[in-house]
Amino acid sequence: MTTLDLIKSALKEDMPLGDITTQSLAVKPKYAEAVLKAKEDMVLSGANAFEQTILFLEPNARVKWHFNEGDFIFKGQNLCSIEGDLIQVLKAERVALNFLGRLSGIASLTRQFVKAVQGTKTQILDTRKTTPLLRELEKRAVVHGGGLNHRFNLSDAILIKDNHISLMRGITAAVDRLRQHCDLPIEVEASNIDQVKECVSLQVDRILLDNMNNELLAEALKHIPQNIKTEASGNMNLARVGSVANLGVDFISVGALTHSAPCADVSLLFDWNS
Repeated sequence: MTTLDLIKSALKEDMPLGDITTQSLAVKPKYAEAVLKAKEDMVLSGANAFEQTILFLEPNARVKWHFNEGDFIFKGQNLCSIEGDLIQVLKAERVALNFLGRLSGIASLTRQFVKAVQGTKTQILDTRKTTPLLRELEKRAVVHGGGLNHRFNLSDAILIKDNHISLMRGITAAVDRLRQHCDLPIEVEASNIDQVKECVSLQVDRILLDNMNNELLAEALKHIPQNIKTEASGNMNLARVGSVANLGVDFISVGALTHSAPCADVSLLFDWNS
């Protein structure tokens, strides 16, 4: 589904029978300016979705951005200005702000996690814990915040998780079966030291150290050679990721980037008197 498809569906959800309040006021088109203002410090993401939403209802609008996606914006700064028929912009306002606020919130939270591991070799990854149908936009927001994308979907990469291990009755059986049918890099989830050792003996490409405390992570890393990448996952928060990164893992995957990011606080201010 394209961004435009999402916008059309979102507008239909918000106005299935039109904006009855605005339409019932029966006012003429009002050509003036509106400005988009940050009400908190934030990282910009979702500018394209915001602009496309405005232009879908007001094709003649002129949107002038003062920042690029990925830029850090301070509270009180204007993100962009919009010139056009403000009656149509008013109808698009909530959907446009929903996209921008959601995506900027993800980018802003990601930046906090990235800063928390600054000075280490560790990189912050997202997960597939995304809003249905918004994965492409949300994963792009992670990149705008300085993070990296893990696999985009189940078709992207091999990751043997606990249910696959249970299904095949062991890590070795799962890895052997996969190697019979594909030659892609293999990542395996391990939750204890025995599983870590088994993954190392199988020479997998990456080991996901799942739901381990820092003491167990440190012990696991002693058994993993440099040529095997390591990823820590589970119960990762801003207070903890720095200490995990200092242990020397290559990646930390954080589901909270996309499933728990607060919406960035932004407002669209209309100049009705101009």
